[in-house]
Amino acid sequence: MIDAHIHLDQYEETLLSSLLQNLAEQDIEALIAVSMNLASSLRTQGIAARYPGLVRPAYGFHPEQPLPPEEDLAALLDWITLHAPDMTAIGEIGLPYYSRTEAIERGEAWDMEPYIRLLDRLLGLAARLAKPVVLHAVYEDAWTVCDLLEQHHITRAHFHWFKGPGVTVDRMISRGYYISFTPDILYEQEIQDLARRYPPELVMAETDGPWPFEGPFTGRTTHPSMVHDVAAAWGALHGYTGSEAKAILTANTVRFYGL
Repeated sequence: MIDAHIHLDQYEETLLSSLLQNLAEQDIEALIAVSMNLASSLRTQGIAARYPGLVRPAYGFHPEQPLPPEEDLAALLDWITLHAPDMTAIGEIGLPYYSRTEAIERGEAWDMEPYIRLLDRLLGLAARLAKPVVLHAVYEDAWTVCDLLEQHHITRAHFHWFKGPGVTVDRMISRGYYISFTPDILYEQEIQDLARRYPPELVMAETDGPWPFEGPFTGRTTHPSMVHDVAAAWGALHGYTGSEAKAILTANTVRFYGL
């Protein structure tokens, strides 16, 4: 299988080496490794260079962090453009739902416009480079992101670990946007309901590692092999056998990312 979304650069080096060396034994053939910023992208690039074919790098700026100074953003955009030939996608990019929610709960003001302008520039770059985008966009933010995708005529959009209202789900389905499920599909009713609703041909499996999970994964280090558990749980919701589910999710990931 393929882990469609993982932060390899955030794993401790010794653990990372052990994890990547044993993937063949875990029946994992590739990883889509996303990045947080320029420093993160550089590390992701280095990991991909050590494991060509196995690690497929994506470069971007994660929205759940302070906005970058203009010179830092310009440097990132220039760097992504330079390394576009070796890049699988632009990501992780999107809008800061969780940071904004926490700030508002603390009674702090929050201005979304700078984050929307940042995402607009990153999507513009993706359109110019003809690269798919990996999106962090949940709940009400996803509608805004759909607007921006349409403005830039981007159709290859992957909403990772998506959650959102039915009207947004319908819009995403109509546009052919992909989503991916994490191990929480085993124990979160909201995610299971979404999995039943979303077309099987537009779905992938991910871990978002090293993010930790609960339920049967409590206390375990998040490993790419957990996508097998995701496939089994997703397949059960649709009446697929385990092997059928793995084949569908893998084929979807290969098709979306052009692997």
